[in-house]
Amino acid sequence: MKRRTFIQTGAAAFAASLIVKPSSSRAADTNKQYVFGFSQVTTVEPWRVEFNKQMLKEAAKHPNLKLIISDGQDQTAKQVSDVESFIQQAVDVLLISPKESAGLTGVVLKAIDAKIPVIVLDRNVNTDKYTSFIGGDNVVIGRAAGDYTVKLLGGSGAAKGNVVELWGGMGTAPAQDRHKGFDEVVSKESGIKSLLKPIDCDWKQQKGYDAMTTALKSFDKIDLVYGHNDPIAYGAYLAAKDAGREKEIKFLGIDGLPDLGVTWVARGELTATFVYPTPGAEGIRQGLKIMAGEKVEHNITLPTQTIDKSNAEQILKEAGIS
Repeated sequence: MKRRTFIQTGAAAFAASLIVKPSSSRAADTNKQYVFGFSQVTTVEPWRVEFNKQMLKEAAKHPNLKLIISDGQDQTAKQVSDVESFIQQAVDVLLISPKESAGLTGVVLKAIDAKIPVIVLDRNVNTDKYTSFIGGDNVVIGRAAGDYTVKLLGGSGAAKGNVVELWGGMGTAPAQDRHKGFDEVVSKESGIKSLLKPIDCDWKQQKGYDAMTTALKSFDKIDLVYGHNDPIAYGAYLAAKDAGREKEIKFLGIDGLPDLGVTWVARGELTATFVYPTPGAEGIRQGLKIMAGEKVEHNITLPTQTIDKSNAEQILKEAGIS
């Protein structure tokens, strides 16, 4: 079997924390300096790398804003410690993208009790006392993937095929919601069969490859793979390619980053991906509104988009990649 090299991005470029002191534009009050602390779950996953990149770009527009980004290193305990540090520093706004909902709820409540506005990004916590939640609707995205699956496999009422679903982190709300939305659609089709019990791929390409290798050994006919993110779906594609079966299977992912998922769609390796927008830039904008005394929405849902062969090349062109 071929040896595969999997995505390795972000960690080497990030220190344990990043501090940005920008240079231009306006913020809430140009006579006052603000400190925002952002607890990021990890800086390794490609989607998180883009997440941080967009947040830093937005923060750089505001000369009176200092943004501190801490790297949770994919560990709940580390993230709790990072948030406790931000509380001790009395940051003006706490932004957090939790590794898991339950494990970060307590420290978020501690920040709220300390009168620090809290903006939760991407993955929620088990309280609604935060100031604002910003993220995509993973149930809606899952439904979009389900609708696309039904279309590929024959259409509503006539769809037939064997499907492998490869989960992200099963303890996270996005994975649960991406499954829920998908299952709401495909479970209505008696001709669609799910081949595997839930497999936790922890959002990792390598684990998608490993899980798909097992599935290929177990099942002679697989029609479609639904990966909870693009790296998982691409890992599954590589496994199928190594087994000489990639042409008989459709691969769907989620994220829609131009240099990854969209590129893989344009090359014909993934059939489609569904945009899961990064919420970092919007988090900065909402934080500055809070500092200006403006009211912010309690929940802000960012839109998705289906990307397939019909629009992938145009998206790459707009991104300056193609």
